[in-house]
Amino acid sequence: MTACVLVGCGVPLFTPFAVRGADDAVIAAVASRASSDYVRMRLADGAFHPETYVFGRGGFWSGALRDESIDDMSFMDVARIIAGPLSHKNYLPAKDPKTTKLLIMAYWGSTTRSEFFGMRSWGGSVRGAAMVQMLSRLRSRADFQTANLLGYNSWWEETCVDPVVGAPINPIRDHRNQDMVDEVEDPRYFVVLMAYDFPLLWQQKKHKLLWETRFSIRQRHNDFDKQLAAMAQDASRYFGQDSHGLIHERLPTPRITLGEPKVLDYEPETKK
Repeated sequence: MTACVLVGCGVPLFTPFAVRGADDAVIAAVASRASSDYVRMRLADGAFHPETYVFGRGGFWSGALRDESIDDMSFMDVARIIAGPLSHKNYLPAKDPKTTKLLIMAYWGSTTRSEFFGMRSWGGSVRGAAMVQMLSRLRSRADFQTANLLGYNSWWEETCVDPVVGAPINPIRDHRNQDMVDEVEDPRYFVVLMAYDFPLLWQQKKHKLLWETRFSIRQRHNDFDKQLAAMAQDASRYFGQDSHGLIHERLPTPRITLGEPKVLDYEPETKK
């Protein structure tokens, strides 16, 4: 586990979000959980009391195909973008480990379509039926792992899917189950933030997860580097909070406004 202290991270400036039209809307999925003993204090104005953090590089999951929009982004690129929405919730980069509250591990990447997605019937033989059943179970297990990664646990449990048998226990929920499977098997860009108790980890080497937020969008027709800021901004309302299950929301589109150029420093050329 490698922690990287970010001090004074650059934060992009955005004007108020403009929602896309229904035809090209990007739907984000967010799931967040918080420990029962994690409580954020509020200031007199209602804002959350500031908490300092350091980022830790959790890991990057690469998709099956080359994707420049995510493959070319470094950990620092991702961390700098996420630091903006974190600051909006008064999570601030730490300057002193003695006063650091959180270690936020950041994971990002894209899921891969299940290799069992396109399987076809092997015929009506007993052997063929047994093979199809086996592949169905393997496919269900792969979907179950992806659902856990993306934070789709609540949807999975609500549709009563048995990860071993690979079929809904309650046939009435077949339709909702199929919607979930279609979404899980469609490759998605994702980010997972897991916030640990930093003093406990630093002083006693014990891991205590305080909160986690998982958010994702469909990979098709999107670019990770262009959507990450909006994804993180949308998910930030749940940072440190419990979303009480999976939430689907239309993703706002950020507009970047460039101000007047200013000369920060100028050193006149000297003659030799």
